[in-house]
Order: sequence, then structure tokens, then C-alpha cells
Amino acid sequence: MGHGGGGHEMGHKLAHFAGLTFNLDTLYMTWLTMAIVIALAIVATRRVEIIPRGWQNFLEMAVTALLDQIDNTMGPKGRKLAPLIITLFLFLLVGNELGLVPGFTSPTNDINTTLGLALMIVVMVHILGAVNKGPVRYLKHFFEPYIPFVIINIIEEVAKPITLSFRLFGNILAGEILLIILGMLVPYVIPTAWLAFSVFVGVVQAFIFTMLSMSYLSNSLQDGHH
Repeated sequence: MGHGGGGHEMGHKLAHFAGLTFNLDTLYMTWLTMAIVIALAIVATRRVEIIPRGWQNFLEMAVTALLDQIDNTMGPKGRKLAPLIITLFLFLLVGNELGLVPGFTSPTNDINTTLGLALMIVVMVHILGAVNKGPVRYLKHFFEPYIPFVIINIIEEVAKPITLSFRLFGNILAGEILLIILGMLVPYVIPTAWLAFSVFVGVVQAFIFTMLSMSYLSNSLQDGHH
């Protein structure tokens, strides 16, 4: 789905390759989001000053707040995952807001994007858990406190990427659809108010996804003595 100030185009532009179907709208917007995040980082670090100002000041405040949140949620070991967490938040923040620009769509309004990010986090959780706790001890915790609980523990692990991805995907897609409908039914006043609210929702959803990812990862960073 694509939308913009000049109208709404139903249906994605698709490409087929090697038996797979690719959503070109999502691919283009994902690449654009990555380019914007990289450009923001370059601009903020190109002329680093001892007393930060302008964009450097804003980005340093955001990074410092995220580092504090990482310390509080994940502990000292979380610092080694700080580049991933900060990049993930910036990608989601830019991606969520990109769909509010006329002519663009959010890459996060596609379940393939959000599910891919959620699966990346869950895979890292299991790899880090096996490394920090030891493979045998890590597998053993699925059967605790009693062996039959393995079913519940597996369902919980399967539910993690589903809830993580669908929450973000649903909120962003629903917000963009509502914006389009309101724009057709009641132009100007209500769409403008909803647009401001959607900016807030995009920030909140990026924060929630990042916080939940940190929560999942923090458990895997505990060693075998915890």
C-alpha cells in the first residue's frame, strides 16, 4: 500500500525473482530509511565539538538517554549490544515517521520488515543465552521448574517474535490507513491533528519495540550463576 498527499495507491509494486516475491515499496523505503540513519550519524559526527550544539547536541542527548536505559535494563553487559540497540531504535524511529511524508510509506507497515527484525532479536537471544549460560544449562531451563512446562516455555518463545512484530506492524499500518481515510472524509483539520498524533505514535512504538528487545536480550546476558 502506498499513500501520499496527492492520493492513495492500493496494492504494492511487486518483483519476482528465483521463485520469491519482493515488495519493491518496502525495499525502497527500507533502503531510504537506512540511508537517512547513516546520513544523520555522519552529519552528527562530521564536526564533533567539545561543547555540542545543533544536531550533534540532539543526537548526543538521544544516545545518552538510550545508554542509560540500556544500563538500567540490561546491566553492564548490555553496553556491548549498545550499537545494535541504538541503530535499531533510530531505524524504527525514521521508518515509522517516513510514512507520514507525502509519497512515501513506512517500511514498518509491512509485516515482513517487523517480523524480520523480531526474528533477528529472538535468534540473538538464544545464541547469547547458549554462550553465556552454556548450551546444556540453557536448554535445561526450558524444562524448569518441571518437565511438562517445556510446552509452555516453547509457546512463550514462539509468541515473542509474533507479538513483537504484529504490535509494531499493526499500529503503524492502522495509523496510516486512518490518516488516508480522514484525509478523504474530512480534509485539513482532523487529518492534521491525526498527523501530529501519528508522529507521537511512531516514537512510542519505536521505543516499545526497542525496550522489549532489550528486555528479551537482558535475560540471555546473565551467566550461569544467576
